[in-house]
Amino acid sequence: MTHTARTPFWTWVVPLLGLLLFILATATGYGDDFASHPLGIIETVLLIPLLLVTVFAAVYHAEDVAHIMGEPAGTLVLTIAVTVIELALIISLMLTGKATPTLVRETVFAVIMIVTTGLVGLCIVVGGLRYREQTFDVTSAKIYLAVLIVLATLTLILPNYTTTVAGGVYSESQLTFVSIVTIALYLVFLYTQTVLHRGYFVGEHTETHKGPKEGKLALAAFFLCVALVAVVLLAKLIAVVINVGVSHLEAPSSISGVIIALIVLLPESIAAANAAKKNDLQKSLNLALGSSLATIGLTIPAIAAANIFLHTPLILGLDQGDVVLIVMTLAASMLTFATGRTNVLFGFLHLVIFGTFLFLSFVP
Repeated sequence: MTHTARTPFWTWVVPLLGLLLFILATATGYGDDFASHPLGIIETVLLIPLLLVTVFAAVYHAEDVAHIMGEPAGTLVLTIAVTVIELALIISLMLTGKATPTLVRETVFAVIMIVTTGLVGLCIVVGGLRYREQTFDVTSAKIYLAVLIVLATLTLILPNYTTTVAGGVYSESQLTFVSIVTIALYLVFLYTQTVLHRGYFVGEHTETHKGPKEGKLALAAFFLCVALVAVVLLAKLIAVVINVGVSHLEAPSSISGVIIALIVLLPESIAAANAAKKNDLQKSLNLALGSSLATIGLTIPAIAAANIFLHTPLILGLDQGDVVLIVMTLAASMLTFATGRTNVLFGFLHLVIFGTFLFLSFVP
């Protein structure tokens, strides 16, 4: 996203409209029967675009704060903001009482698949069609994939092979341990990316930012908080819509996770595709693969902590078919990023896997 000196009008007006819609919906008793009266339908029609634009606004202000604060604090602020959005959607669905025990697993799995196949494939194809070949730092790609393999295995595959609790579920002590090591690994990755070996991730296209005006940080942080509050509240309403929609269409429960992942990843996906179009594939990979690591590194521990109060079943182990997909994806990614050069074929290969993932989400 391109940031201007003046805060765009829509980035603070839309979140306020979202807050007003939440107040109106709460006053009218917005629930599973929203389609039975005209006002409920109108609220739903307004809700979906308002939520999407509010997510964009929150990410915009988070990036604004990140630019002002600089590294490494800026990256951490942006990461936390995106994680808050994802947690709001997941917990809202869990609080409805109709979410499946596999919702967290399905959301995290969907984020990994959408990022490493759909988004990465799109960026490589967009760049390849325009520039034939694009380059990136091989070491940074290796770091991303190494951390992603460990985090994905610990959180989504290993639970199927522990014996304390059967059925792809960690015991309380196991979940605590995995949450701690997951956060620790992610924090070490952040330190590596933003401080220790920042050069691996900068690429050839460096951006310079002028120092902020006095009070700019406080204003950007205020707008960010307003946008995040609006997202959290609107997430409570969208959870109702998702539940009703999935139930009405008789779709597999995994679709809820795909919807959450698409909402969360939309702003960064557009930014990543635009970077690839400008021949800055390194930035595309930073946005894409960084999102997948943040999802596992922060979302799983946060949900584990919230589960102490929610007391809901938490099935993390993937089904066998999903394990095959994620292993194939990680293997293909290792080959794609092995040389530091990409072309259209590698991108199309990732898009084929992404299409397979989407198809099997609807026809398991």
